[in-house]
Amino acid sequence: MAVQRMLQFVTKPKEMPSKRQADERREDFDEIYREFAAEKAAEQASRCSQCGVPYCQSHCPLHNNIPDWLMLTATGRLQEAYELSQSTNTFPEICGRICPQDRLCEGNCVIEQSGHGTVTIGAVEKYLTDTAWENGWVTPGTPRAERDQSVGIIGAGPGGLAAADRLRRAGVQVTVYDRYDRAGGLLTYGIPGFKLEKPVVMRRIEQLEAAGVQFVLNCTVGEDISFDAIRGKHDAVLIATGVYKSRDLKAPGSDLGGIVKALDYLTASNRKSFGDEVADYDSGVLNAEGKRVVVLGGGDTAMDCVRTAIRQGAESVKLLYRRDRENMPGSQREVQNAEEEGVEFVWLTAPAGFEGDSRVSGVVVQTMRLGAPDASGRRSPELIEGADYLEPADLVIKALGFEPEALPSLWGVPELAVTRWGTIRCDHATHMSSLPGVFAVGDIVRGASLVVWAIRDGREAADAMLDYLAQPASVAAE
Repeated sequence: MAVQRMLQFVTKPKEMPSKRQADERREDFDEIYREFAAEKAAEQASRCSQCGVPYCQSHCPLHNNIPDWLMLTATGRLQEAYELSQSTNTFPEICGRICPQDRLCEGNCVIEQSGHGTVTIGAVEKYLTDTAWENGWVTPGTPRAERDQSVGIIGAGPGGLAAADRLRRAGVQVTVYDRYDRAGGLLTYGIPGFKLEKPVVMRRIEQLEAAGVQFVLNCTVGEDISFDAIRGKHDAVLIATGVYKSRDLKAPGSDLGGIVKALDYLTASNRKSFGDEVADYDSGVLNAEGKRVVVLGGGDTAMDCVRTAIRQGAESVKLLYRRDRENMPGSQREVQNAEEEGVEFVWLTAPAGFEGDSRVSGVVVQTMRLGAPDASGRRSPELIEGADYLEPADLVIKALGFEPEALPSLWGVPELAVTRWGTIRCDHATHMSSLPGVFAVGDIVRGASLVVWAIRDGREAADAMLDYLAQPASVAAE
């Protein structure tokens, strides 16, 4: 491959990998973006300005060394580029697919700010890692020497898996406990295949198994095994359960049939993609086929729901959000993809109740306007009196966010300190909880957040756990 100079952003325009046509991608759950060819990946990487203060790197939660692996990609040194990417990111091929780059690295790219169009960092990252897999450069993190210490990890989502990888590479014996029948957490059952095809997740889990990580699946802590039993089996414990309790909506008619939780809906769809038997999907309870679908919410989960409903053959799909497009928390790139596929966004609206006999037949919709900014800096929605209307619906999906489960009571450990929001209270430097030797990471600490933050937390906590395990037992017990 010819060597390409950097700083090509003046002569080479920004290009994303081509997208499959909307009519085609509505028919399946395959990823919508095609791969970069090697020449195109090198060309796009060469657009990097190699700026002295790389805002892309500082705005990445993992602080990935983006300018350097872009330069290596531009000059054809792909294996080195992959290894540099992997050194700071346990799952670069996953982040390249699902990170909201438009809000993180790409949104803060210097050439984007100067009007030349961002470097397509996420697409290059995905290309790099997929190339690494094809060429056998991705190998299990088998340790050079084994330790006799063990760690138990509760939760096989991105935070738990990132910690498992880092601990196992250091020779620690790692056992991961998870309530589901497959590891991966929301990567497996929450995120649809059109954003993250499931073989991409499964091959990473297979690598962790090949490296010696033990998985105990279909295991609910507090039911199948006690938290105290896990603490007794291991020298340290990491809690990485995520937050799975759906926020509810208290409104007239909210108990009608046909009103379902987003995670139940997405899990059913993803299970079908694995070929599982899913009774509620087959019966139509969690299936949008032929239905008028209304999704409530404005985050990434809501985006996943509307685009899943389109693929299931819904008659119509509408999303109600109480603010406008500019104030929406979900990715703008996702909004564009959804609109191309036929989703209708109804801005400045909120549900006031539901109508129907035993099943929902419509959503009572309130019309809003934006007032003064709230504490987050976004303008607060205000009700417009007398502007309510009825939106027909056969299936309503609540994507209103998630809250932590009450782990101290569920697990019988009242001494596990939590915040007033129910998240686990930890030392932010070490990730250790109020219980000696018990650490916590990801959404169960932060609240519902991004996969990339969970990966960062898992890697940091693994390093802190290694320090903890290196202490004399008398010191660690204090």
